[in-house]
Amino acid sequence: MASTDKPTDPEYNKGAPPPPPPSATVNCFVLDVTLRVLLFAAALTAVVVVVTSNQTKFIPQLGFIREAKFKHSPALVYFVVALSVAGLYSIITTLASLSIIWKPNLSTKFLLHFAFWDVLILGLVASATGTAGGVAYLGLKGNSHVGWVKICNNYDKFCQHLAGSLAVSLFASVVLVLLVWLSVYSLHGRIPK
Repeated sequence: MASTDKPTDPEYNKGAPPPPPPSATVNCFVLDVTLRVLLFAAALTAVVVVVTSNQTKFIPQLGFIREAKFKHSPALVYFVVALSVAGLYSIITTLASLSIIWKPNLSTKFLLHFAFWDVLILGLVASATGTAGGVAYLGLKGNSHVGWVKICNNYDKFCQHLAGSLAVSLFASVVLVLLVWLSVYSLHGRIPK
């Protein structure tokens, strides 16, 4: 019968290779920079499309000319401000990610901050998208119970711009979700096992 005790010979297992080093830290900052540039492009596109969505129409039911602007709705103003903040945030964090690529010694600390702030900005963009989406739905369908008439049959260009901007904003929300997942995955890869 073989013994399970380790031999006391000092030369035992001397020629064995050393154990492999701990797994290399997960470094996804190139993907992080790419997603942050996409976030900036989406936020900028959504803001530009909403801000340029002005439309003036003669309304025969009312007998005069009316203008549709994003400034006329507090929800759309909130939408523009929230996406502007997300765009500014993406510029700042893109520069921070680039600095981490050049000097990786502070990467873990930045990843933790990115995860926190990305969730905060995701909440801001998602709430603004939902708010603007609610106003857009009322413009499209109206609400007969409270006497709100639909306006998209009169202001078609305005509503099309708003719909396009909402679609791009939803894309920005998805990009932010991916950024949160990427930060958490990168942090998880840095935990010693």
